[in-house]
Amino acid sequence: MKVINEVFTIPKDKLVSLQALKGFCQAYINENFANSVPIRFIVTSENKDGYLCEIDLVVKEKETEKGFFDESKSIFDFNRREFEDTSSFNAAFLIPTGIGAEVGGHCGDGNVAARLLASACDTLVTHPNTVNASDLNEMTDNTLYVEGSVMTQLFMGTVGLQKTRANRILMLMDTSDDQFFNDEIINSVSAARVTLGVDADVYQMKDMIETDSIFTESGRAAGGVKKLENLLNTIVKYGDDYDAIGLATAIEYPEEKSQEYFKTTEEGVNPWGGVEAIITHSSTIAFNKPCAHSPLTSKMEGLHLDYGLGVVDPRKASETSSVTYLHCILKGLQKSPRLVDPNLGFNLSDISCLVIPQGCIGLPVLACLENNIPVIAVKNKNEMRNDLEKLPFKRGQLIYADSYIEAAGIMTALKAGLALDTLKRPINPTTVLGS
Repeated sequence: MKVINEVFTIPKDKLVSLQALKGFCQAYINENFANSVPIRFIVTSENKDGYLCEIDLVVKEKETEKGFFDESKSIFDFNRREFEDTSSFNAAFLIPTGIGAEVGGHCGDGNVAARLLASACDTLVTHPNTVNASDLNEMTDNTLYVEGSVMTQLFMGTVGLQKTRANRILMLMDTSDDQFFNDEIINSVSAARVTLGVDADVYQMKDMIETDSIFTESGRAAGGVKKLENLLNTIVKYGDDYDAIGLATAIEYPEEKSQEYFKTTEEGVNPWGGVEAIITHSSTIAFNKPCAHSPLTSKMEGLHLDYGLGVVDPRKASETSSVTYLHCILKGLQKSPRLVDPNLGFNLSDISCLVIPQGCIGLPVLACLENNIPVIAVKNKNEMRNDLEKLPFKRGQLIYADSYIEAAGIMTALKAGLALDTLKRPINPTTVLGS
């Protein structure tokens, strides 16, 4: 069983309806990739023929391979919301993994933005890429930490979130040739137990998955996974006794490219984030449990020792100052909400707005389009090349912000029920309809 990345074009009229999108994508997958399950969908740019899209697929390599996924369900399933619960104001904050976002595209450098946005709402829903920073995770108490595929399901109306006081975590780790790293992962879990009060056990995997990192034509970090069944079989064997799954697996990437990423003062795209997303999406969709990933770090430590990385870009610093990268995911998974029926718990009816980097289109944005949920697109340089204004948003539904500071102000205005144009000067004349 493997995971592959496919690039294809979707006609423009298929993107503005989730029902039409599902039909087109499912037909394309059935024709070209039999025995496969889509786990991730991204729109990267527009051309004369339509929208250029990328999709990650779990593919069975043999008919006899065990099925881990419920093939009656799809990431393209959509339940339109019937009402909005306005008793509280709740926002979702997305910074897609692997797009090299200027804010939030490196190692937890979206933490400050997340803390700011959380202060402007009752509940903030975000995903690991935003707040994971190796040994740091500074999300606020009113933040719900959910895996990226769960964020998609939330907006598609196919899952509800049950807030929890604590989860029991299974920490799965690849076995390194260097005993130092095996010991340090166990030490990191022990540290989380005595500082956070985390309930966690460790299992050292011997039958490991194989990964490679790539950059797609769009510039997005992606990758491939082989022998995925090794990981999924381990979760089948041990996972029933746990509420959440932590993963520390090796990600193959040329050391010289890793060195280049840390040495450059330019933006750059985190080269291993795309593979991490693939692994967690696969695990979460297969087992319906919160998952988060940390890359096995022996090669990274080699970079520190052999190349002397020295002082790096502050956005990348948390990666150079950690050995295991684990504390962030253990803190996140400790209270990550459990996944329940879409009509229960915190669900689509509770979402008041979505905050994204400008130019990003995925299933959450398309679900907002159909559910009339405000989308705040923040100026945040990244590799995606979409013009959101070409989508048929209703008047006032798509709002641009020059910074996350401005986005927090916009959220506060929405929460107060204020029309944004009434806060600007000069104010436009009142529209008079008819004559």
